[in-house]
Amino acid sequence: MRTHTSHDVRRWLAGVGSIAAAVNATTPLPELLDLIARTACELTGYDASGVLLADDAHRTLRISGSSGLSADYVVDVNERRTITLADGPLSGGPSSRAFRTARPVPIEDILSDPSFEPWAGLARDYGYRAIAAVPLLIAGEPVGTLNCYERDVHEFGEDELTLLATLANQAATALQSARMITSLTAQRKLLEQAEEIHRELTAVALRAGGVQGVAEALARLLGSPVLVTDAAGTVFANAPHRGVQLSAGAQIPAGLHDDDIDEDAETGRVTAPVLLGRDVVARLWLSGSAAALTELDRRAIEHAALVCSLEFVRRRTAEDVEWSMRADLLADVLAGASADALSARAIPLGHDLSRAHTVLVAAVDGSPADQANRTLVSVLHALADRLEPRPLVTAPGGHVVLLWPDTATGEDVTTFAELVRTGTRRALEGATVTVVIGRRCARIDETPAAVGTARGAMELARLRGADRTITLPDLGVYGLLLQLNDPTELVRFATQVLAPLREYDQRKNTQLVDTVRSYLDHGMNVTRTATALFVHPNTIGLRLKKVEELAGVALQQPESLLRLKVALMADDVFGTDGPGGQPAPDRQGRPNIATRSTRSSNSTRRSSRPGSRSE
Repeated sequence: MRTHTSHDVRRWLAGVGSIAAAVNATTPLPELLDLIARTACELTGYDASGVLLADDAHRTLRISGSSGLSADYVVDVNERRTITLADGPLSGGPSSRAFRTARPVPIEDILSDPSFEPWAGLARDYGYRAIAAVPLLIAGEPVGTLNCYERDVHEFGEDELTLLATLANQAATALQSARMITSLTAQRKLLEQAEEIHRELTAVALRAGGVQGVAEALARLLGSPVLVTDAAGTVFANAPHRGVQLSAGAQIPAGLHDDDIDEDAETGRVTAPVLLGRDVVARLWLSGSAAALTELDRRAIEHAALVCSLEFVRRRTAEDVEWSMRADLLADVLAGASADALSARAIPLGHDLSRAHTVLVAAVDGSPADQANRTLVSVLHALADRLEPRPLVTAPGGHVVLLWPDTATGEDVTTFAELVRTGTRRALEGATVTVVIGRRCARIDETPAAVGTARGAMELARLRGADRTITLPDLGVYGLLLQLNDPTELVRFATQVLAPLREYDQRKNTQLVDTVRSYLDHGMNVTRTATALFVHPNTIGLRLKKVEELAGVALQQPESLLRLKVALMADDVFGTDGPGGQPAPDRQGRPNIATRSTRSSNSTRRSSRPGSRSE
């Protein structure tokens, strides 16, 4: 508890006089608030002081001027432990009570006072132990508080609180005078500020300052930190103000207006959409409330959003050109163009085609659709933007092919594949995606064959269920068969084994091949096979005897079972739909596994229908 002499009174009068002089000199409000806080420390001898002002809606109190308070403490209180005036866990502290009751609220030891518990750990970290909150009243109505801090436990005496109330009254009067002066000069400055907004933001656009330049200009104009996030909530630009920087939220709340300035009540921030046509491609974020924005503030935000949209158009155009060049390059790689010519074209795009690459093939599950394919490519582009160098991407037919450089920095290839699946599912509202991580190619001329293998793996994977990320080892023996350099003899073997059965099926309209396939898939169990094919077990027995007769095998012998199993697996991988039972060749003269028949899938569906014909 402190006592004060007549000398102290003269010092108080001098301090109050300095505040009045600052008001008459039209000192900016932030500087005036800092002066009030500094004067409070000088006159009282307290270790720190802060001026807290309420927002227009009287929902929160924020430290708007300070002396002796750590800048980190101010940020923590304002941004992460914002003092509220309505009901809630952050509304019972001394500042909120002083504001509501219009009476001083002293706390001798904040560590032992339950009302200060939300800020106790913070105060302890920064060395504050006692506090007195005194209301700032204008015409009897509270507009904020004057808070004084001590580093030791301190009992605030009645005289101290009376003098603090007197200082707070003088400070409130100064605030009221400052606001009146500001109001009188507002109209004159309005046109000047509007011109400044136009000049600043137009200059950013003309010099191609980017989205970060727009955010920095807006932060200067509005005196507020500005954050820009893309449509997914990822930080695109961040401009601090007076040492305060907005942190990115975990996700963008639902229900925000897509055509006007809005407010996120949960974080206490103002947000405005950045539009390209009708699409929201980004959002501007500022601290504060939408209700507190002046017409000039709104004009500045809207102008900034427009300039941001121009920057996104500029960026998107450049990216579209670059992605088009990458797609053309990969298309020529797949077409088998000269490696030397390809390498020369790749260098300006940041690629070294002499280094190893891994092939990825992705596709939206279900019937191919142009829109789904475009969405998948867009998701791939957005994710690839994080990598250096960016992978090559092209979309031939119903698949999207990506060439992943071993030198890529960012996510590993498996993580990237999962991000592609989740990102596309979100963009297409639940559609599923299958991604195949194919072979690693040491030379660029190995890529076409690796892509063919991966596309064949895609078709095989879908027979076992789509919506997953797979590698060739995941397919077991099928994956090994897909990677054979010359499967001609294997195809000939499959044709020799299965041709008599197929000819019989075609002539008699039976299902011997489907029956053998199902029999092997069900562990050579006649009953389960009959259930799967919707026929009587006796029918299965008759079919299997016919298979033994036509194929010249005995199903009780393991070698015969292996012979049929290998033939069916080769047929699944390579098909036998070409002339003479051979698959049509690809550019290298090999059986074309990329356009392989999905006969096994179709035949399974056909034989699964009730009422199928049986012998």
